[in-house]
Parts: sequence; structure tokens; C-alpha cells
Amino acid sequence: MDNTLDIRLAERAPFAGGAAFGLVGAYERLVGRAHLAVDPKGRAERGIVDLERASRNRQGLVELATDLFILKPVDLAKGNRRIFFDYGNRGNKRALQFFNDAPGSNDPASPGDAGNGFLMRRGYAIVWAAWQGDLWPGDGRMVMDVPVARDGERPLTGPVRAEFIADQAGVCSFPLSGVASTRSHPTVSLDTSQATLSRRQYAWDEPSPVPPDRWRFARLERGGGLDGAGTESAVIPSDSHIYLPGGFEPGWIYELVYAGKDPLVLGLGHLVVRDLIAFLKHGDRDTAGNANPLAESGARMAKAYCWGRSQTGRGIRDFIYRGFNEDAAGRPVFDGAFPHVSGGGRMRLNHRFSQPVTHPSEQHEGHLNYADRFPFSYARSTDHLTGETDAILKRPKTDPLVVHTQTGTEYWQRRGSLVHTDTQGNDLEQPDTARVYLWASSQHFADPLLEKPSRGVCQNWSNIVHTSMLFRALLDALDRWATDGVAPPASRIPTRAAKTLATMEEWRTQFPRIPGVGIPREPNRLPLLDYGAEADAGIFTIEPPRDAAPGREYAVLVPAVDADGNDIAGIRVPMVEAPLATYVGWNLRARGFSQGAMHTYVGSTLPLPRTRTETATTGDPRQSLERRYGDREGYAKAVEAAARRLVGDGFMLEEDVPRAVATAISWWHRLAELRG
Repeated sequence: MDNTLDIRLAERAPFAGGAAFGLVGAYERLVGRAHLAVDPKGRAERGIVDLERASRNRQGLVELATDLFILKPVDLAKGNRRIFFDYGNRGNKRALQFFNDAPGSNDPASPGDAGNGFLMRRGYAIVWAAWQGDLWPGDGRMVMDVPVARDGERPLTGPVRAEFIADQAGVCSFPLSGVASTRSHPTVSLDTSQATLSRRQYAWDEPSPVPPDRWRFARLERGGGLDGAGTESAVIPSDSHIYLPGGFEPGWIYELVYAGKDPLVLGLGHLVVRDLIAFLKHGDRDTAGNANPLAESGARMAKAYCWGRSQTGRGIRDFIYRGFNEDAAGRPVFDGAFPHVSGGGRMRLNHRFSQPVTHPSEQHEGHLNYADRFPFSYARSTDHLTGETDAILKRPKTDPLVVHTQTGTEYWQRRGSLVHTDTQGNDLEQPDTARVYLWASSQHFADPLLEKPSRGVCQNWSNIVHTSMLFRALLDALDRWATDGVAPPASRIPTRAAKTLATMEEWRTQFPRIPGVGIPREPNRLPLLDYGAEADAGIFTIEPPRDAAPGREYAVLVPAVDADGNDIAGIRVPMVEAPLATYVGWNLRARGFSQGAMHTYVGSTLPLPRTRTETATTGDPRQSLERRYGDREGYAKAVEAAARRLVGDGFMLEEDVPRAVATAISWWHRLAELRG
């Protein structure tokens, strides 16, 4: 039985007020939903966990639907005949923000939402579709409707592990998912004695139990009262919330293990991406008779590329690894893939009681989450702990070309070194179809429009390194690779051979002793944990142990640094090559928030001493700005020279040189404000 697809457009309107983007001309936006029905017994659907447990229609098919949003040239014949699929992130559109330096928006419509117009000037048909089926509507998020898995006429139940960390005092209630935008797995019982809640200050601490009578399955609701009562609050029983009357202590890790019910068949997210892109690339009309919106004016899409960052970068790696890049006709879905800041992980999506919204596994947050498991690399290698041999790229006929990019943060928090080493930390040559690039000394989320860094609950200002020019140059490189066979520049990564990839002990001897600056205890370790015999089939039967036996760990290494503390290897953007600060991919929690543990994906900006006198007075070992550049004009020349070198190396477009210089120079005075 064939799968069906029905694309229903609710809106077709001009984008950016009908403005023309170079020779491509005007763009339009198409908004609607794609309705699919899939055969649970189909060959191409094998491996989707619990698909056979989902409800079916009269034709025996499982139904689902996803939001769809397309920005395309009005005249497709003037475009480049390429699909650019933005996986988004937790339902949010991201591509225009990072490739076009545009403000973040889930409803791009105005000229301002186009930013610098890069993707439009290149002629891409930009496509968004929801793939995460547990998101609630709101804030313009892309949402997807998927069925619940059931055990016949009864609810399907099983163990669920959730984690909560408050970053401010007074937080008393969380959804069980931990995030307001995301559906929780409901608890089978409101009886807290049937669940286990514990707390610990650090991930490596022994947890302390919270007695069942000290918390509830409930939510806290506040609102205006009647008859002069003012603001009232109520504690309402809820199978999808946790309530702690005394509040969650900021920075502490609260872990809840309970019996959940009604898991969604979230693995269908991979299938939606596969079937939708395959249709937009090759189809004429869907099964309902609607014309393919990307096959007008005699144009046909020639290539399809996908991009995702963080959560969705892991989603891309999992999509490829599980074989979803082959459509039902045996053709490649994506010709090129661009996962950014995924680190060494994949997506925990195709599992029972999956929680794709959660932190994937960091030193403090989500440390035990099932996200990083062998294989970590695109290259074939052997797991020295289990003897298993595998690779992410293992289907030459349908695997896409891959450009994998990561920042300093991924080496510290997301085991990024394992992308290009074996499991013991030895350099691992990547296949010819993959490139890996470290964006040196930058952080996980680099806002192209950042005005001022933040501290939040951290000890240092966040990392300010500007990197969006790399997205544009590398997308052009990926397109040349897929179109003309012109390979991108060689991978730029730290290696053991070049002594630019270091153990923690080696890194400690390299990093400068900056007055008043603490350093991490270690990068996020990766022990071999036992998640149960059925984990690879998507069903978790036991909770993972706190730690592994001695020696049962994968090697996690970090980039070696220069005398300033900046990463030596990788692509060094102008702000790193001509630094105003030491820029690192880590930041530490401040006192009162589990002090000293690394905080999520935030990096640090540690300003260099401004003058020779400041250097001498503070004992800072780093060279002052005065001695390096003399003045702002000297700094501007150094930045431009660095930008010109990147253009020559193929990592930057000529159009971005003045932008990079202007951005870097703007920080000359802004950093002075941070010193205060």
C-alpha cells in the first residue's frame, strides 16, 4: 500500500513587500499543512518505533500532519533550482537568522526579515516543516500532529526520566517535559509514592531523595481574584506537571523517575522530512491532485540541501545514520547536509517516550540523557569498549555530502572531538564525502546581531565572536561540491598529529593564568553507560548507572590553545585572528548556581588588558591591545588582513569583508564597557 501526501496551502502572499533580490527577483511565502498517511507495514517504514501500535484509518494507514512554510522565487525559473531545508530548532525557524543576519522570526514577512538577503539572492527555495511531534502551538512554532502508541485497547506505559534545573529562586512548578512549549509524557498515577524524586548539586554527586510527601504531581496557577482578593494562586492536580512547595533550589539538579503513559510515535518526524522533500524535489502532483509548489514555470528542483543547528544538527546525523536519506524510490533525499553544533551526538527521536526537546548530555544539564552513543564519526571505526564497528556514512549510493561544523563549545560540552577521532582519541581520517570544521574559539549560539553579551548565572560574559560569514561561504562550497564536484577546502580541525588536540592535562599547561578567571574541572566526560538491552530498539528498560567502571570511557579531547588562550586550530574568524579578548567555548556557573560547573552551551569573553600599565599592574600574562595594535586604526588593519586571508582560503565571501571589519571594530569600544 502506497503512502499518501496532501499539501493544503492556506496562504500565498508576497514576501518582503514584493522586493526584488538581485536577478532572482521577488519572493513569495506559502503557508499551509502537509497531511500524510503511511503504511505501517511498508518496507521504507521499517524501524520506526511503535508505528505498528498507532491507530489506523479505514485504509489501514497511519495519519499525521505537519506545518509547512515555504519562501520561494515568484518565478522559479530565475531561482537556482535548489531546496534549502531548515530543520529549525524546537519548532523555530533559524536559517534567515544565521545565513541572512536577520532578526529571529517564526513568521518572516517583512523586508527586515530578509536580513541581507543572501539565501534569496542565491535563489534558494527555503522550506520549513515541523518534524518534532511533541510541541505545543504558540509563538509561531512549527508543529506536527502524530498518533499516540497504545497497547491494544489499553494505554502503553513505561519508565520516564525527567530533569529540572531552576536558574532563579522562587520556581515551584515545571511541566514534566521541563519546557513549557513541549508536551509532557503524562504520569500513570498522581501518587508520588509510585515515583522517585531526588536532588543533587552536581551531576557527579550522589543524589538525595526528596520524600513523596514533600512534592506533588500538580501545577501552580496564578491570576486575578474576585472581591478585592488581588492576585491569587492555586495548586491544581496535573498528570503533566511537578510541584515543589518550597521551590527548586537554583542550579541544583532535580531528577524524577515515574511511570508514564501514551508515548507519541515521534520517529515519524524522520519520515515526514523524507517524504515531503522527496515530493518537492521529484513530484508533479500529490495524491490529492495538488500541484507541487516547487515545480512551476517549467522548473524542477535539481538539488536539496538540509541545515540544522544543535538539536537539529543531531537530527540530521540521526536521519542519515538510520537510512532515511533514501526515499521510497531508492533515490537520495538530500544531496548535501550541513549539521552545525551537533557535537558527537545523534537525536533521541525514534524511541518510546522520546524527549527530543531536552538537553542532549552536558556536564551539568542532562548529563545522563541518551544522546551520545557510538558511532560518533562519519568515518568507519571500531568501538574499543564494545568491539562494534560502524559509521554514520555507510550507504554510498544515497548518503549526502556532509559539511559538519562545530564551535569550541562542542569540544567541551558535546564530545566534539569524537566526530574526528576514534573512541580512544586517535586521529580518524574522514571519508572523501565529509568535511569537518572547527570554528575556533566561538560558542554554540553566536547571535549575528548581538549588541551586548550577557552573564546570566555565569561567572563570565558570554562569547561575542561573530561567525555568520562562515555559513554563507560554506553553503556556496557545498553547492559547488554537489553540483560540479569541486571539493570544499580540506577539513580544519585540531589533531593529535599536529599537537592541536589536547588532553585536559595538556590544556591546563597551555591556558594562560588570567587574574580572577576560573577554568573548567574537565570537559564533559563520556562513560559507557548501560541503558538496557532494548535501548537500540528504542525501548528503555532500566535507568542508566551513575558512572561506568574505571577505564570504561571514551576519550574526550579539547582544542589546544595559544598564549592568549584562543584555539590554535580550525577556522579562525577575524575576531579570533585579531583578538580583543580570550574567547572560549565554556563558561562556569556562578556562586549560588552550582558554582564551577560548566553552564549549558555558553562560552566566555575574557577581555585582553588594554594598556601596558594594566598588564604590569594586574599580572595578566597576555599582551595588551596597546602593544598589539597601537590604536583602533591598527586593529582595523589587522582585522581586514585576517578577513582577506579567509577569502583567499575559501571560508569567506568578498561581500562579507566590510561587514566583518565593521562588526569587529564596533567591539573595540563596546568591550571597554565590560571591563567596568
